[in-house]
Amino acid sequence: MADGNLPRAEVVVDLGAVRHNVSLLVARAGASGAATMAVVKADGYGHGAVPVARAAVEAGAAWLGVCSLGEALALRDAGIDVPVLSWLDTIDTDFAPGVAAGIDLSVSSSRELGAIVEGARAAGARARVHLKIDTGLSRNGCPPNEWAELVAAAAGAPEVELVGVWSHLACADEPGHPSVDLQARRFREACAAAGTPVRHLANSAATLDRPDLHFDLVRVGIAMYGLNPLPYAQDLRPAMTFRSSVALTKRIAAGESVSYGQTWTADRDTNLALVPVGYADGVPRLLSGRMDVLLAGRRRPVVGRVCMDQLVVDCGDDRVPVGEEVVLFGDGTRGEPTATEWANTIGTIDYEIVTGMYRPRIVRTYRDAR
Repeated sequence: MADGNLPRAEVVVDLGAVRHNVSLLVARAGASGAATMAVVKADGYGHGAVPVARAAVEAGAAWLGVCSLGEALALRDAGIDVPVLSWLDTIDTDFAPGVAAGIDLSVSSSRELGAIVEGARAAGARARVHLKIDTGLSRNGCPPNEWAELVAAAAGAPEVELVGVWSHLACADEPGHPSVDLQARRFREACAAAGTPVRHLANSAATLDRPDLHFDLVRVGIAMYGLNPLPYAQDLRPAMTFRSSVALTKRIAAGESVSYGQTWTADRDTNLALVPVGYADGVPRLLSGRMDVLLAGRRRPVVGRVCMDQLVVDCGDDRVPVGEEVVLFGDGTRGEPTATEWANTIGTIDYEIVTGMYRPRIVRTYRDAR
């Protein structure tokens, strides 16, 4: 139906879906005696960190996780006071504000530990730290041959409280991959050497698939947004819908072509609908000629190339009104495309699709806020 009040580009986030997903994950973790950390880095995977964090806590998440100290402090500034872990910052980061705000900080090297110690001294408070061991991802984390030295340095620093040990799995989304058990063994060995009370290894996939790896705390990211990291079904509800509206309609004759490069030519007289979103708004140009939208109750093909600011939909003999809602992706319940469908079509992951929705021209609104 036509709606003249629709923004040109809108992301609608269903916080009820977030609560549903987090409740499911909390129950899975709780069955193993583990608490749940809801990961809201990258502005809540494009969904909005603060509203999503609040919904996650309402649904039972006991911790929040972010990438950077700035992200963590934004949660504190919003009045969110549950434990927050921040795990990756640059060499010149001033950790004093994080220590003062009670942010838990990840440590992967003696250099990082030294910077956090300086921050603790400046803040006049002890820093809460989680030591990260590299168990096989070969990304962030302390190499095993330096682990004993790092553990000893942290234990010997009166400015820090050693809260946890953690690591990250490389292939948990591939059930049965041998690296998962190898990483788990290395993680257990690292924990035994450190003796800390909070151990966390499981991501979304391992939370759903490997209860033996829940330890004391699980970190759930993509699944809390309703996107399934496993190759078999889970009771998850995608929380994000991306929509726009029809800005212009026209009828073209058979033989006329559409958009740059004239890669699509009409084989019949047809009606076109212009939608004012493009790759500047998160629609990958790689979807040109390979995507549909939900418009006037039907899936319809996007024809020609996706442009920076617009795309064109072939409506055949249907005449759709200007202002009609166009759903680019959603939860799929109305037959519309999903973020996962977009990702599969262009050979990427749905994480990239939803995080790519945090853009200046996109209005973000929320359903089922409390």
